[in-house]
Amino acid sequence: MNQNRILSVKSIVAIVPAAGVGSRMKTSIPKQYLMLSGKTVLEYSVEKLLSHPLINKIVIAIADFDPYYPELSLSSNPDVIKVSGGKDRANSVLSALKYVKEHRLSKWVIVHDVVRPCIQLSDINKLIKKALNHDVGAILSIPVRDTIKYADKQKNVRYTLDRSSLWHALTPQMFKTEILFHALDKALSLGLKITDESSALENLEKRPALVIGRADNIKITQREDLYLANFFYFIKNNLV
Repeated sequence: MNQNRILSVKSIVAIVPAAGVGSRMKTSIPKQYLMLSGKTVLEYSVEKLLSHPLINKIVIAIADFDPYYPELSLSSNPDVIKVSGGKDRANSVLSALKYVKEHRLSKWVIVHDVVRPCIQLSDINKLIKKALNHDVGAILSIPVRDTIKYADKQKNVRYTLDRSSLWHALTPQMFKTEILFHALDKALSLGLKITDESSALENLEKRPALVIGRADNIKITQREDLYLANFFYFIKNNLV
């Protein structure tokens, strides 16, 4: 590990795409505003990122007519900068990247799902160390443990995939600002479907590093995920 390279980085900007409506959750409000142990999911995610000593700014992409974000105390935090979100995740991240570039905030960015409130600082540390010593960047991930089936259009099993090379992609994901901006801009101009930042880099034949993260860094997309996140916080706060 090149410790000098890590020490040379004074600050990193975190980007949080938070313009989604959370249709899969089937709730009356977007899932990032659901309550988790007394705070919104969004507040937990952003506050955890800001608690890292190398992350000094958050650029958060919010839908233009979002009525919930202005009600949060976080909205008046000078270290949390709001930009207009796009029609999907990739466009929201690109909007935030444009702000980072125009204001020269950081050469590096960390992108994190707003609905992953259980992220731990230890995982962020591992990600930063790996990304700063890699040619492309790095993503948090966990090896696939379950047996994975490939299905046909009728949802019948076709065959079993070899899981030894399969990984669940998590966030945060960390890349150089300029490289990620170029990758996302190109992918969107080609009409490619981008589900995470790594996939935009992969389109340019770049190979980000995989960093093994914690399995409790869950993404809240279904109602039962919120129950699980509450359980994790209960256990964390009640361990002696």
